[in-house]
Amino acid sequence: MDRERLSVYINSLDDGYSPLLRRIAKEAAAGGVPIVRKETASLLKTLAVMKRPSRILEVGTAVGYSALLLAENAPEGCRITTIEKDERRICQARENFRLAGREEQITILEGDAAEILPELSGTFDFIFMDAAKGQYIHFLDDILRLLRPGGLLISDNVLQDGAVLESRFMVERRDRTIHSRMREYLYVITHHKLLTTAIVPTGDGVAISVRTWKEREYD
Repeated sequence: MDRERLSVYINSLDDGYSPLLRRIAKEAAAGGVPIVRKETASLLKTLAVMKRPSRILEVGTAVGYSALLLAENAPEGCRITTIEKDERRICQARENFRLAGREEQITILEGDAAEILPELSGTFDFIFMDAAKGQYIHFLDDILRLLRPGGLLISDNVLQDGAVLESRFMVERRDRTIHSRMREYLYVITHHKLLTTAIVPTGDGVAISVRTWKEREYD
């Protein structure tokens, strides 16, 4: 199977995006800003429509593409909180939220997620993780605290372009810490007694986890 051709075909079936989202995606590509891949965007849209969340938490705003994507597909009245520490990207995201008329709906928390997450309270129906991949495992305790039973945790880029399959000795030395932390993260979320998880080879790999209502009774 030619996976590249298959991906192009699947993407051609997508029902489209708003003009603003198309513009943001084009500018992000030109500026080398990482945003969710098109296949992942389609999955996020579908999950938002299916879940109908009232509160969304995003870890990693970048220029606001995925936050706006979720806002466009979540029910009316849904509130989104998103975390970003890059000042330049925060400015771009704020402008994109303004252009979309969603400044009141989407709140940006400026700073390091490792410092912000422990300070958050309440629960969220839908959490999207798309920040530094080596930090996912360190965020998890707070994420579970904030994710209500029945809520969705979506973790992006978990397959690292296939590198996660390799032995750590086959990975560049500079990438070994991220590699080992992602493998640990995937093991934890697929074996955690409070999560039911599927790893989907969409885009660069997406983990879809549901917070269970009670601890699983099996290992």
